[in-house]
Amino acid sequence: MLRVGSKAACMGCRNLVSSNMGVRVRVPLQKLHSLSCAIHHRYSRNTTTQRPPHRTAARYFTSMSRLPMQPPKPHPGSGGHSYQQQRSFWVARLAARLLRLRYILLGTAVGGGYTAKKTYDEWKDMLPDFSEYNWVIPDFVWELSEQIDLDKLAKALPEMEEIAKLLPDLDKIGQNFTFLKSLLSSGVSLGSEVKGASGLHLLLETSGGPSLKATDSSAATTHDVSDKQYKKGLLGELILIQQQIQQHEEEVRRAAEANSARLPAPEPAPSPPQQTRKSSDKEKTDQLQEELLRTQLKYQRMLERLEKENKELRKVVLQKDDKGIHQRKVKKSLIDMYSEVLDILSDYDANYNTQDHLPRVVVVGDQSAGKTSVLEMIAQARIFPRGSGEMMTRSPVKVTLSEGPHHVAMFKDSGREFDLNKEEDLAALRREIELRMRKSVKEGQTVSAETISLNVKGPGIQRMVLVDLPGVISTVTTGMATDTKETIFSMSKAYMQNPNAIILCIQDGSIDAERSIVTDLVSQMDPQGKRTIFVLTKVDLAEKNLASPSRIQQIVEGKLFPMKALGYFAVVTGKGSSGESIDSIKEYEEDFFQNSRLLRDGMLKAHQVTTKNLSLAVSDCFWKMVRESVEQQADVFKASRFNLETEWKNNYPRLRELDRNELFEKAKNEILDEVISLSQVTPQHWEAILQKKLWERVSTHVIENIYLPAAQTTDSGTFNTTVDIKLKQWTDKQLPHKALEVAWETLQEEFARFIAEYRGKDQDDIFDKLKEAVKDESIKRHKWNERAMDSLRVIQHNALEDRSITDKPQWDAAIQFMEETLQSRLKDTESVIRDMVGPDWKERWLHWRSRTPDQHIRNETKNELDRLLKLHDDHTAYLANDEVTTVRKNLEGRTVEVDPILIKDTWHQLYRRHFLQKALTHCNLCKRGFYYYQRHFVDSELECSDVVLFWRIQRMLGITANTLRQQLTNTEVRRLEKNVKEVLDDFGEDMEKKTQLITGRRVQLAEDLKKVREIQEKLEAFIEALHKEK
Repeated sequence: MLRVGSKAACMGCRNLVSSNMGVRVRVPLQKLHSLSCAIHHRYSRNTTTQRPPHRTAARYFTSMSRLPMQPPKPHPGSGGHSYQQQRSFWVARLAARLLRLRYILLGTAVGGGYTAKKTYDEWKDMLPDFSEYNWVIPDFVWELSEQIDLDKLAKALPEMEEIAKLLPDLDKIGQNFTFLKSLLSSGVSLGSEVKGASGLHLLLETSGGPSLKATDSSAATTHDVSDKQYKKGLLGELILIQQQIQQHEEEVRRAAEANSARLPAPEPAPSPPQQTRKSSDKEKTDQLQEELLRTQLKYQRMLERLEKENKELRKVVLQKDDKGIHQRKVKKSLIDMYSEVLDILSDYDANYNTQDHLPRVVVVGDQSAGKTSVLEMIAQARIFPRGSGEMMTRSPVKVTLSEGPHHVAMFKDSGREFDLNKEEDLAALRREIELRMRKSVKEGQTVSAETISLNVKGPGIQRMVLVDLPGVISTVTTGMATDTKETIFSMSKAYMQNPNAIILCIQDGSIDAERSIVTDLVSQMDPQGKRTIFVLTKVDLAEKNLASPSRIQQIVEGKLFPMKALGYFAVVTGKGSSGESIDSIKEYEEDFFQNSRLLRDGMLKAHQVTTKNLSLAVSDCFWKMVRESVEQQADVFKASRFNLETEWKNNYPRLRELDRNELFEKAKNEILDEVISLSQVTPQHWEAILQKKLWERVSTHVIENIYLPAAQTTDSGTFNTTVDIKLKQWTDKQLPHKALEVAWETLQEEFARFIAEYRGKDQDDIFDKLKEAVKDESIKRHKWNERAMDSLRVIQHNALEDRSITDKPQWDAAIQFMEETLQSRLKDTESVIRDMVGPDWKERWLHWRSRTPDQHIRNETKNELDRLLKLHDDHTAYLANDEVTTVRKNLEGRTVEVDPILIKDTWHQLYRRHFLQKALTHCNLCKRGFYYYQRHFVDSELECSDVVLFWRIQRMLGITANTLRQQLTNTEVRRLEKNVKEVLDDFGEDMEKKTQLITGRRVQLAEDLKKVREIQEKLEAFIEALHKEK
């Protein structure tokens, strides 16, 4: 029956739980629904005026509170009929109200659902159509399910039963370790042998202190999480086994230490049964060792197979991505971004010494130690030139290794791709590298510091940046520069001094370790060995040649050399034949180490052998160093940028930050504008300049060699004949050449004049050296058209043949030209005579000047010769010998010793003055002689043939100037402009030339600013991509 507490809410509630109902429900009345309680207490008689709290709740959450109020019912005790009626219909009334509540809830649900659907449709219509942005997702994502059969891939994986068969019997291994621990009680220490037998170090962990880990550096900090992930697959099971073996090894080591501490003295010689027991124990130890090696090889093969399948799968994915590369923006890989930064740093001026602090793998070693072979094994291609014992690496080669769908190589400054799967492309690549090395080496040198940048991509290649340096030598041989050894040492030190560089020290294992040079150099640069990886090459030859294999163990354990290293590796890079392929070398290396007793006897650990393990370890160490140091280096460049910008604002506040290339382009445009200005020179200006300069060049020859000799004749016929002969000779031999020289000099002077005028218009003096060099080089390259001389000769000859003066203005122009020429010559002659004889009496008295002894002698000679000319006004141009003797004796009579040569020199100047004065007088007389000229001087004593000569010369000068002007404006100015452009193009491609011609602190500061900004921006982009990859 319904049990209610002693304190019932009302009398109606007690009646509801009458004992004759026959229902036993263990629910207290307080647990009834609030709505039922509210309905019940509303019509109960003992209800007080205080409204129950349940009714208030029903009013707010249901529509029952809005029903019409009923009159109060009488108490059951007042009348039995009313109480019976309430008892009879209370259940029906409750059911009716509950049914009504059901319809209300149903309507509310339908309305709410419709409203929710309508709201959903409105939101759906507001969303954009994302089908237009399908191109954002790479194509291979959509086609991945079609190209890769995941079911087939899942079936290819081994079953757990098969893997379980490959796993060793752990119980048996535990028994063997227990047996080994028991052997320690007899004094036999087997800890080192068991430890050397654990070949599973190949997977993740390396024993010892300075050894290198092949996994990511973050694995140690997330050990628990990584364990849970590894246990899900094959690799996790292998790691669990490895950890168990390590625990057994640790127990063996502790037991060995405890046993050695307990033994006070060495035991006596064992008996024969004890020796037999020891030999059997040794056999069991060897058996355990071989079993572990076989298990390791099985795991290794399985991992290689899975890695090969993964490599093929990645190749397919990369090829799919490569096909759609033209449809979307190319995204550079992480290693390519980092390599670009290093390329910029290689060209950056080392003013701040910061470009060498970014990590890279520096490969150093003795000459012919196998550096190049190790790099080729890491790059998986024979890409470097090879030689038998001679130096092949003559300059640093920066090799950027990255993963890609195709195995190709490409130089930084070239767009050609070399397919490394084709032998002809490999041969072409080797020739190109050798050619670049030889070009980088300057004359008289053997090696060069210029870096050759090469990118190598391919499936499965570890990402890193390596720098192959020339091999360290001990002796300079014939044909090498004397400073080759020191140059290689300084170059190697410069790369290794970088505190973030990974030093890959290569040592030839086939020679005596004492002959190594590079180990001492490396130990100086990295004494603690925190960033050095030691690689022993040619281990196959070393095992064959060395009588004590333990010497190799001492080397790889770091006990033979004084240098320390982060890790030690032993590799085999082939049999020494240049025709071996990478695959054959890998196969030979794996076969050697599988059969080598070095690995079998525990002298070498499994993680220390093969170039594959070396590549993984070097790549891991490289990226670890990059992550640790790249942000610090970015901060260094940020600080450098701030310092440079501050210096620029303080020193050049109103100037733009133009680097050397931008300044060169600005100067180039200005020079081309100046050359173009030559074409705007007027023809009158050209002809005036050319005529003036040509007459200045030939006037002396005309006066001295043509006019003066012809004037010595007695009649006009002889004068004209002499003039014609001499003009013909002059035209054939000298005149055209002199005219072209004058034209070329005029072009140069006009070019220089335009440059000087442009320089005065707010011109930057930083371009002066460049413009001068361009002008000189352009003029040096310019050659006048050879056919111009022949045509000019004909024109000049025809001009000089003409003697007909057609009108009086031409005659007057010839008279004026002759008079100006003679007056100019007379003025020059009097100046020469004045310098010869010294100051006259006025200058001596007024300016207190005196004559020198030589001037005194010449003055006396002049006075004597003047008397001779007064006596013989028509004297010839030359003195006779007797006249010279007479003058000399007259001077000796006045105690003046004079040389005959001095007399003739003085006479030459005096006669010239005398002749020019007479010619000027005659010129004045001929001003009225045009009438007689027209009558050919018939019945006239006046002869003006000299005027006709000067008219012919003047006409020849005008025609020559006009011809040269046409050649200049039509041909030579354009050719000069072409030469200037060629010179500017050549200078623009020659960075060394630009560095010599555009100099100054302003230029260097702008260069540093540009480089530092570019490096900082690329470093920040690289750091951002590096964080995203994490």
